[in-house]
Amino acid sequence: MGRRLARHLQSRAVTEEQTSPAEPEHPRRRIRSFVLRAGRTTAGQARALAELGPRYLLDYAPVPLDAMAAFGRAAPLILEIGFGMGEATAQIAQARPGDNFLCCEVHEPGVGALLKRIGEQGVGNIRIVRHDAVEVATHMLAPGQLDGVHIFFPDPWHKTRHHKRRLIQPPLVALLASRLAPGGYLHCATDWQPYAEQMLQVLSAEPLLLNTGTPWAERPGYRPLTKFENRGLRLGHGVRDLVFTRRAPAP
Repeated sequence: MGRRLARHLQSRAVTEEQTSPAEPEHPRRRIRSFVLRAGRTTAGQARALAELGPRYLLDYAPVPLDAMAAFGRAAPLILEIGFGMGEATAQIAQARPGDNFLCCEVHEPGVGALLKRIGEQGVGNIRIVRHDAVEVATHMLAPGQLDGVHIFFPDPWHKTRHHKRRLIQPPLVALLASRLAPGGYLHCATDWQPYAEQMLQVLSAEPLLLNTGTPWAERPGYRPLTKFENRGLRLGHGVRDLVFTRRAPAP
């Protein structure tokens, strides 16, 4: 999926910004997993949306997901939050045909691009929900239903005043950890070292999760290097992978 540049990726965390004392009080805005930005849908992406959308797009509904019905089989369920243009998502799904991938993205060009890849590459184990991943995890996924979660190269929100908008925050991590089955994993990756350090701090503080790295994990073989990541590596931007697993319940 490469680096999530602003012109490509729209799945971003927006946590509530505190109202200053000088401002009038108003209800807190809800936490969302994305910010919508402009983007143009190509003819090929639009065609994929029209032709493949009915098969691979799932409607959001605040009711538990029937994964068997959605995928047509029982298999480990992996949630991906924000897949951008879907390059890495399609590669991972092809490399792991025995798993089901539930992918959340609201950016129409990205959804169309992944559907186009699905059609061209014959990938059958992906389903897409065009909706806020926070609401999907809260209302459509049951505790212990997931076997894994992928969050690759979320927007680092470089400026200090924007750090509160970063996706990896304690409330979301606690929610995702509750949706993992014991032994399930949460895999995050970033090429921005300060964000990697914050991710490590937040993930390590979640009592349901256990770090498999020391503290960083080796890049798992299923996560491919994309063109944006290769470009970053050439520029000296190191990539950090963090893989945490859900602890087994206490006896």
